[in-house]
Amino acid sequence: MQNTDLKIFNTLTRTKEVFKPVNPPFVGMYVCGPTVYNHVHLGNCRTFISFDIVYRYLLHLGYKVRYVRNITDVGHLVNEEEMTGEDRIGKMARIEKLEPMEIVQRYTNGFHDVMKQFNALPPSIEPTATGHIVEQINMVQAILDNGYGYVSNGSVYFDTLKYAKNHKEFGRLSGKIMDDLQVETRDLKGQSEKRHPADFAIWMKAQPEHIMRWNSPWSVGFPGWHLECSVMSTRYLGDKFDIHGGGMDLQFPHHENEIAQNIGACGHAPVNYWMHTNMLTVNGTKMSKSLNNSVLPGEMFTGENDVLAKAYDPMVVRFFMLQTHYSSTLDFSDEALQAGEKGFRRLMEGYKTLQSLQHKNGKVEESEDQAVTEECQACYEHMNDDFSTPQALAVLFGLVTRVNTYKDKGGVVSSISKETFDRLNKVFRDFIEDIFGLKEEEGADEEVVDGLMQLIIDIRQSSREKKDWDTSDKIRAVLKELEIQLKDGKDGTSWTKA
Repeated sequence: MQNTDLKIFNTLTRTKEVFKPVNPPFVGMYVCGPTVYNHVHLGNCRTFISFDIVYRYLLHLGYKVRYVRNITDVGHLVNEEEMTGEDRIGKMARIEKLEPMEIVQRYTNGFHDVMKQFNALPPSIEPTATGHIVEQINMVQAILDNGYGYVSNGSVYFDTLKYAKNHKEFGRLSGKIMDDLQVETRDLKGQSEKRHPADFAIWMKAQPEHIMRWNSPWSVGFPGWHLECSVMSTRYLGDKFDIHGGGMDLQFPHHENEIAQNIGACGHAPVNYWMHTNMLTVNGTKMSKSLNNSVLPGEMFTGENDVLAKAYDPMVVRFFMLQTHYSSTLDFSDEALQAGEKGFRRLMEGYKTLQSLQHKNGKVEESEDQAVTEECQACYEHMNDDFSTPQALAVLFGLVTRVNTYKDKGGVVSSISKETFDRLNKVFRDFIEDIFGLKEEEGADEEVVDGLMQLIIDIRQSSREKKDWDTSDKIRAVLKELEIQLKDGKDGTSWTKA
């Protein structure tokens, strides 16, 4: 395992902290997964891609990571804040006249397909809420036994006021305090069952419209949405683990209530480092179905949407996301995506060029050798600074410029040592493939494309020799429209994707 001072911005403390696992070299990481009642949206994908990078980098550093990402298949209500309405999956099942688990299976399969297209590694464990009903009932009972819950009309509520009096942690993650919660809470349905407006359900008595229901000591019902993550994270990672991640929209109430439930059940906070990804916008406006600017991943890949002008390959979208730090707002627009597409192709072309270079022993230029070494190290320094993918990418692009210079000088490198040359190759391979998870665009058959381009170059060269300038110029013009550039040199003609 590499010796590194990896720092993570901890949402709980609002500071960057040196990462110290509970039980090194083992690392436990839990990320809140999708509620599978519909297609996964791009905002979700950004979160999962961000934590895929975290997962990949921890593995690269030599940690043995158990990555748990749940599937929510019960308990997430249509009106979550008010704790009313149907279960989202149950509602979709009723509308489509299907079993709830048919809905779950359909959209879980779709989610997996999208993640595969984005080249995201599967988690170590992917538990479902319905697969852990017994454990959830047990945690509810533990919370009741410790005096932090109460039964009301067959439902069980978490006693937030009592918890806040005994534990100052409540509100620390989100920055909210009890006075704020009291002011913000409206006169919601079901409030008459609760002792305090901020109390939340950890077990709910099922109403007639609820298809999904289980027996419990308190009623026939279903677990609260917040409960499943408390149960499944500690079930597979222990009651104290390293990293818990999710979108920033989950800080309150979901993650705040998770902490309360865990402390209420076992007496201490569950997580050392809380990480949250930021929101996604389109042309500066929040992505929303109501604003008619929402784009599903599949629609982005095919171009069949009313928001963007063209289709974008999954690898282009993944690369585009890496250009912005996970904690910053990410804005989608055609202009930005097209710039990202060019950047992705330049990076991959640079990587391909590097693989074609040969090293030759010669006079090493110490300043250049040192500069390449420092730039390679800088990639790690930026990743160690809270997984700063934009800064690491910037360094790689600087190295691409060097690589292209080596190519222009004949493709033989002698100005840096063999050790530095090998390290340069390793850094590109490690970061592009292993850490960033980038690969050639879908459908790009390199051998076929290279063969066709060589044929085109030969036809053009033959035309020039015959002084058939019309054909030669037409080939160059058409290739330019396709964003393919030809470069004539003393060793022949080469091509690159602009």
